[in-house]
Amino acid sequence: MKRVAILGTQGVPAKYGGFETLVENIIGDNCSDDIEYTIFCSGKDMPERLPEYKGAKLKYVNFRANGVQSIPYDIVSMMRSMRGYDTIMVLGVSGCIFLPFLKLFSRSKIIVNIDGLEHRRTKWKGWVRRFLKLSESIAVRYADMTIADNRGIQDYVSHVYNKEAQLVTYGGNHALVDVSKERETEILEKYSLKKNEYHMSLCRIEPENNCHLTLEAFSKSNEKLIFIGNWQHNGYSKKLKEQYSGYDNIMLLDSIYDLDILYALRKNTKCYIHGHSAGGTNPSLVEAMFFGRPVLAFNIVYNRETTHHKAKYYQNSKELLRYIENIPDNGNKMSQVAWRYYTWKRVAKEYEALY
Repeated sequence: MKRVAILGTQGVPAKYGGFETLVENIIGDNCSDDIEYTIFCSGKDMPERLPEYKGAKLKYVNFRANGVQSIPYDIVSMMRSMRGYDTIMVLGVSGCIFLPFLKLFSRSKIIVNIDGLEHRRTKWKGWVRRFLKLSESIAVRYADMTIADNRGIQDYVSHVYNKEAQLVTYGGNHALVDVSKERETEILEKYSLKKNEYHMSLCRIEPENNCHLTLEAFSKSNEKLIFIGNWQHNGYSKKLKEQYSGYDNIMLLDSIYDLDILYALRKNTKCYIHGHSAGGTNPSLVEAMFFGRPVLAFNIVYNRETTHHKAKYYQNSKELLRYIENIPDNGNKMSQVAWRYYTWKRVAKEYEALY
């Protein structure tokens, strides 16, 4: 029996982002019988405090898992995991400044998934950005194994740190939930939508996700856009909502976590638009690829690698506008790539092989 502790997420059941979805899907049915997981969870973010979930033990640390509190949250989690585990897997680098001490006092093997180069995200400035870069460098130096979720991140680790990172991506087939035709029709009618008559984008409303480019392109088109995100999150999102909510062909929807609704919207969209310019293999892109709809993605190495260079890529709103008025036929290719590389069963086995 391999005892594995997972640190750095908000916790499970997954309610937040990519790392939480990763943990949700490598435990449970996709987990081998000889792996025993313990998941460290935020007592602030997960007030129900379940003792177990999908066969994994849950332990709670009384800090929030995101923002500034993520640093003490990760450090306390590391301190509590020093004994009793064969492998400690740290997701993200926020608390990795503590990693040398964990390495000194623990006999566990340490794996760190460095995520999507957090220090490059535009929301971080000054000392926070420098701290995250330092934490990343310590993570790569002291971990027994570094995981990159995208070949672009893998190449970055090799170039910057002269070290090898193991490539393990995300899965996305959890998005293919069982929704009846009646329910699907009901959801489309709720939003006054018809099959193949709208485009779709879904993300956190941050500058690095190029939401402004997507909205600028559709403001000059008659094509319909459904854009799902946290429109009250910050000054950037609020400004965009104020600027574009008056367009008849643009529907700005607040964040949706109901997989039934997302299934219906993704399945029936004319095209999926992915504007992310930071990070590695982005979960929302992988999920969308399983639906076999055409994909337009912002032209960076991470998106090209995720889609295996088979999507269409844009650099600015003019290029995006040309594509949305003449949709490429790459949907089948997206589905083929997704089923070959991004199933959770495959991802779970790849993690277990690393332990």
